[in-house]
Amino acid sequence: MSGTDRPQHPADLPDRLAEVFDLVGPLYRRAHRKVEQDAPIEGLPVGVRAVLVLLREHGPMTVPQMGRAQALSRQFVQRMINDAAARGLVESVPNPAHKRSALIRLTEEGTAAITAVLARERAVLSQAGDGLTDADLTACIRVLTHLLHFLDNVDVD
Repeated sequence: MSGTDRPQHPADLPDRLAEVFDLVGPLYRRAHRKVEQDAPIEGLPVGVRAVLVLLREHGPMTVPQMGRAQALSRQFVQRMINDAAARGLVESVPNPAHKRSALIRLTEEGTAAITAVLARERAVLSQAGDGLTDADLTACIRVLTHLLHFLDNVDVD
């Protein structure tokens, strides 16, 4: 794409992107509060839920891999793994690629717990989409993905 072929952005693009960030923070916090309020059935704190979702989506991972994937400290992820292990939701297995960094995987109980949580969340979200189109959601996902990639790759001094 040449410089003249680039899409034109509105002059207020930085302000519009700030609006996105101003909405994402409260949305994230409210969603997590709702999960914690509704999770007593499985008793899953938000951090444990996040680890279980990651393992469900990607299979066994090391604690450092999970930290990088979620942009969280290894120490925080380890605490969440310890909590999940104490609940019987995850287990450590040998890692053929690295003797000192075990792989963490879901147990049957962990798979059942995260599947139940996600099913409940999907049921609630099915009611949240009134008035939204597939194009709306596609644009939203495209914008948020773009911002996430930008923030992962930008150097701020």
